[in-house]
Amino acid sequence: MKLPARQSSATKLPGITGTARVDRRTSAVVRRSRPGDIAVIDHLDLDRVHAEALVDAGVSAVVNASSFISGRYPNLGPDLLARAGVILVDSAGTGVLRSVQDGATIRLYDGAVYRGQDVLAHGQLLTPADVAELMEQARSGLATQLQSFTHNTTEFLRREQDLLLHGQGIPKLRTRLEGRPAVVVVRGYDYREDLRRLRRFVREQRPVLIGVDAGANALVEAGLKPDVVVVGELGLGKGAAGDHGQTASDKALRTARDVVLHTDRSGRAVGSDRLERLGVRPRRIGASGLTEDVALLVADTSGASLVIAVGTHSTLDEFLDRQRSGLASTFLTRLRIGSKLVDSKSVEQLYSGRIRLWHLAVVVLAGLLALGMAIAATPVGGEWWTTLRDVLDDLFSWIQGLFS
Repeated sequence: MKLPARQSSATKLPGITGTARVDRRTSAVVRRSRPGDIAVIDHLDLDRVHAEALVDAGVSAVVNASSFISGRYPNLGPDLLARAGVILVDSAGTGVLRSVQDGATIRLYDGAVYRGQDVLAHGQLLTPADVAELMEQARSGLATQLQSFTHNTTEFLRREQDLLLHGQGIPKLRTRLEGRPAVVVVRGYDYREDLRRLRRFVREQRPVLIGVDAGANALVEAGLKPDVVVVGELGLGKGAAGDHGQTASDKALRTARDVVLHTDRSGRAVGSDRLERLGVRPRRIGASGLTEDVALLVADTSGASLVIAVGTHSTLDEFLDRQRSGLASTFLTRLRIGSKLVDSKSVEQLYSGRIRLWHLAVVVLAGLLALGMAIAATPVGGEWWTTLRDVLDDLFSWIQGLFS
C-alpha cells in the first residue's frame, strides 16, 4: 500500500504555531514565556492570578494536561484567558508534558497538538461559550465547598483565636498608624487600576501604605514609597506556591520603614535568610492564615482609622478561586475588621476630595460679583455706581497729572 506523500514544508498548515514552554508549574512557564509562545501546563482549576500572569506574558495558547474547570467550583482563570483571545486546549493528558519538548515549535489545531504533521497529544478545544457553560455547571459544586469552608473556619478560629480576637502577636511598628487611614496593596485582581483610582486619595490624605509581598513592588512602580511591607514565603520567592510574580523586590524591602515577616506558628519562614543578606531586620508574626490577612490585622490592631484594600478578594468566587485553604483566614479577618475595611473600588465613588483654599476663593469671588451686579441693577445701586465711576475718573486723572 502506497503511503500519501508528506505535505510540502512550504504549504501552510492549519492552526496556530508557536514555541512551547513546558512545565507542570504554571509559575515556571510564566517566567520563561514570551509573546506568541504556547504554554503547556498541568493546572487543575486554573485560578485568575495565574491566568493574568499568562495574559501579561503574551502567550497565544495554553495546553492543559488537566481540566481547566473540573466542576468543583467556578474558578475564574479560564474565563479571563478566553476573553483575552487565548486559545485553550483542555485535558490533553499528562503525556503531553513528556511528548512536547520545552522550546520546540508546535502547532495546535482542533484540540490536537502537532509537531509538523505528527500528532503529539489530543485535547478538547474550549471556546468562550464552552467556558461559560462549564462555569455555570461548576456553580452547583459550591454547596460542597461551603460545607468544607464551615469546618475549616471552626478549626482556624480555634487555632488563631488569640490573634483574631485579642491581637496577640501583632508586632509594634515604628510607623504610626493610630488614627490614620491605611492602604493595603496585594498584587491581585485589578491592582493597577485600583491604585490609579486611589492616586488623589493618597496625595491628599497621606495614608500609611502597606505592601503585601509583590504588592510592595506595585507601590514602587506607581511612584509611591511603601511604609510597611508584610512578606511571607511567597514574597521571599519560596514556598510550595512558587514564584509567579509575587516576590517582593530588594528595592521595596530596603525602602520600607517597617518589614513584617509572616512565619508559620513555629516562627519559621523558608527564605528568611534573604532578609539577612539585605540587611533588613524584620518584625515577626507567626500565624497560619494568608499573608494579606496578616497585613489587614496589623493595620487594624495598630489603630488605623480606615483600611482600604487593593487587589484583594471581595466576592465568593474570588475567595474560592484564589486559595481554598485560606478561605477561613480571609472570612474571619474581614469579620474581625468589620466596617473599617473598604474595597478600593468604592473609594472613588465615596471620596470627593479635599476642599482647597482656591476653591473657596473662587466661590466667594463669584458670590461678590453676583451681589454687585444685583445691586447695580437697582436705582440706588445705579447712583452708587455713578458716584464710584466719578471717583475713579478723578483718581485716574490725578495719577495722570503726576506724570505729565
